[in-house]
Amino acid sequence: MAKLMAKIFKRAVTWNKLPFGTAVVAAAGSSQRMEGEDKLFAEVGGIPVLARSLRELEASPNIHEIIVVTREESIIPVADMCAEFEITKATKILCGGEDRLESVLIGLNEADESAEYIAVHDGARPLVTQEIIKDAFSKAYKFSAACPMVSVTDTVKTVKDGFIIETPSRDTLYAAQTPQVVKADVLKAALQNARQKGLSVTDDCGAVEAIGLRPAVSLGSHENIKITRREDLALAEAIIEARRAI
Repeated sequence: MAKLMAKIFKRAVTWNKLPFGTAVVAAAGSSQRMEGEDKLFAEVGGIPVLARSLRELEASPNIHEIIVVTREESIIPVADMCAEFEITKATKILCGGEDRLESVLIGLNEADESAEYIAVHDGARPLVTQEIIKDAFSKAYKFSAACPMVSVTDTVKTVKDGFIIETPSRDTLYAAQTPQVVKADVLKAALQNARQKGLSVTDDCGAVEAIGLRPAVSLGSHENIKITRREDLALAEAIIEARRAI
C-alpha cells in the first residue's frame, strides 16, 4: 500500500512540474474547399471535427488552457460546443484575424501570463493523439520548438511556368502537421517578425525558422489528417472505424 501511495504521489508531483502550456486552436478558416459546408462543424464518427480536436487537447496533461480563435459568427456555436463536450480548459474563444498568422498571434497575446509553451493546433485535425501531443511538448522542452512530421510518400516535383524543373529526393521531404509547440517568447518574436516583414509563412515553425532557429522533428502520423475537402471526412471516418476495431 505504501509503495502504491508513493507512486501516486510521484505522478502528482510530475504533473505539477509540467510547464504551463497553452493550446491555441486555429479555427478561423473559410472552408472554401468544402462545397459550402463548415468543416469544423461537420461530423466524423458522430462528433464535430472541432470537438474531436478539442477533446484530445483537453485530455493532455501538457495543456493547461485552450484558446480557440474562430470566425465572429462561430464564437457562440463554438462556446456551445465546448459546454456540450465539457472542454473545461477552454478559457477564451476569440475572433480571428485576416489570415492564420494574425489569428494565432491574437490567441497567443491572450494566453495566460504563466504560459511557457504554446501548442498551435489546426482545429480541422480531429485525429491527433496523445502520443503526438506529448512528443511535441517533450521535444519543445529540449529544443524550444517542435513540429510533428511524416515522411512524404509521393514523388514531389518542382514546377515553374507549367514545366517540371526538378525532382527533389524524398529522403529529405517531410509533411508538417500540428500541434506545433514553441516556447511562448520565441513564438511571439517569430510571429511578430513575420508580420512586420510581410513574410509568407504557412505554419508557425516556418516563422520560427525565419528568425534563425531550427525546430525539432517530433512524432507525426499519416492518420493525423487535416480536413480540407469533403472526401477527407470519409477518410477520417475510415480511420476512426479502424481504430475502434483494434
